[in-house]
Amino acid sequence: MLAVEFGGAVKWIPTSAGTTILTGFRRLRLAAALLMFMAAMVPARAEDLGAMVAGLGGATFADKEKAIIALSKSGEPRAVPILQALLGDRLRKAPDARVVIVDPAGGGAKLTDAATGQPVADVAPDGLDRIIVNNRLRGAIEAALGTLTLFSPDREARLGAAQDALRHPSADTVVLLQKALAAEQDTEIRTTMQRSLAASQLFAGSKDERLAAIRALGTATDPQVKNLLDEFRYTANIDPELYKAAGEALAAIDSRLRWTGIAANLFQGISLGSVLLLAAIGLAITFGVMGVINMAHGEMIMTGAYVAFVVQQLFRAFLPPGLLDAYLVVAVPVAFLFAGLLGVLLERCLIRFLYGRPLETLLATWGISLVLQQAVRSIFGSPNKEVANPSWMTGGFDVVGGFMVTWNRLYIIIFCFVVLGALALILNRTRFGLHMRAVTQNRDMAAAMGIPTARIDALTFGLGSGIAGMAGVALSQIGNVSPNLGTLYIVDSFMVVVFGGVGNLMGTLVGALSLGIVNKLLEPYAGAILGKIVVLVAIILFIQRRPRGLFALKGRAADAEA
Repeated sequence: MLAVEFGGAVKWIPTSAGTTILTGFRRLRLAAALLMFMAAMVPARAEDLGAMVAGLGGATFADKEKAIIALSKSGEPRAVPILQALLGDRLRKAPDARVVIVDPAGGGAKLTDAATGQPVADVAPDGLDRIIVNNRLRGAIEAALGTLTLFSPDREARLGAAQDALRHPSADTVVLLQKALAAEQDTEIRTTMQRSLAASQLFAGSKDERLAAIRALGTATDPQVKNLLDEFRYTANIDPELYKAAGEALAAIDSRLRWTGIAANLFQGISLGSVLLLAAIGLAITFGVMGVINMAHGEMIMTGAYVAFVVQQLFRAFLPPGLLDAYLVVAVPVAFLFAGLLGVLLERCLIRFLYGRPLETLLATWGISLVLQQAVRSIFGSPNKEVANPSWMTGGFDVVGGFMVTWNRLYIIIFCFVVLGALALILNRTRFGLHMRAVTQNRDMAAAMGIPTARIDALTFGLGSGIAGMAGVALSQIGNVSPNLGTLYIVDSFMVVVFGGVGNLMGTLVGALSLGIVNKLLEPYAGAILGKIVVLVAIILFIQRRPRGLFALKGRAADAEA
């Protein structure tokens, strides 16, 4: 029998049951000991954190690096704001060796003890010394922050942490990445973590782990992964099998990167071609159809961009912030109307007196372009104006590694083809389009048939100018808005129209896309400037053989030439 006292009373328990109870008591004693140990460790952990934070104020960069690495291994969430303050040059050292976080507050500075998180009131900000970091320490801080945020509830923070782990592979992150992978559900983050884990094992795993890491990294198309493999391949005393595997992986990545680069250049070429097409569509009407050399066409594009700026400012000033993203939808028709009315005014007041006199038209419209540029400088000033992308046009998506498709470029490509399709419908399926084609083909016969030729001329010029205004709204989403915006595109616009065939929309489309794609394919080999020169020379030689461009010239200009 076993005697056990409960609450002052003695209880007798059979031996077999007593043995079981003694075993239970031993387990309870063990659990209690563990709890006491963990409780004892809590203040020690706080003391450890204080020691690590104090190390950030060390006398040498090596001492600071040791403290940063220790903080990254600690897994302590409080280390994140401390390292962020160090990276942002907001960490200071007090005369009593305390490390203090400095935050701006109400024109002054709020001081917080980095180790305890308590406010510091007994030290003046002027009495603190800066804790200086170099580039090596910045890299270590970024790697540490990446490690500490692998388990963050914020998706973007976890993705950024996984990407940082790839940029700074280390044996210390292997276990953390494995744990994070076991808990991660997001497919994109899991892929990035797997790649980061392979990169870490590449430099710290066994031979089999390194071979597996090389095979995993060899399927990537990320230039950063290529650099890691290249660095690993030329490490000292590398195993011949690992060297060969790394070479094969690098060759596979180079092949994929080459094709990815071609695809990216094609997209960039189509994007540039769409921009040129937007800028040239209006000119295809005013120059190609009407035969007017309008040197102020670039300024019509510029006015459309400034209309986008003004509409954005009005939305910011008078409407709720939630409606700001809709400013671009309003700016497009407003720019079309404003530039179109400006074009009608220009045609009625000047151009209509100069039909059939190309040199005088060129000089007059060039003067108008200077007047419009100076008017914009007088109203808005010479500095560039900021036109923000709406949220739905911000960012992009990765097709494959190294090939990023941005939303603003993609929407401009779509917008360009919508405008081209709408213009084709207007010219071929409306009464106005029929009258415009009749006037351009035979003005006297059209007038004899009762078509108001003067009004058709004004509306046609207004249509071309309005499309140029919409082009300016689109260009404001991918570049600066300045008084010189139009001059950047006027020469290219004339090249597109002449190369494609004056007065032919299909020729304008083919010419713009051809010039855009050829420019972007030449840039990696010849550079941007030399590439443009090569394209210009090629167009000059082509025009020598085919003066009417890719497609036959039709309309008033053809009659005049005959």
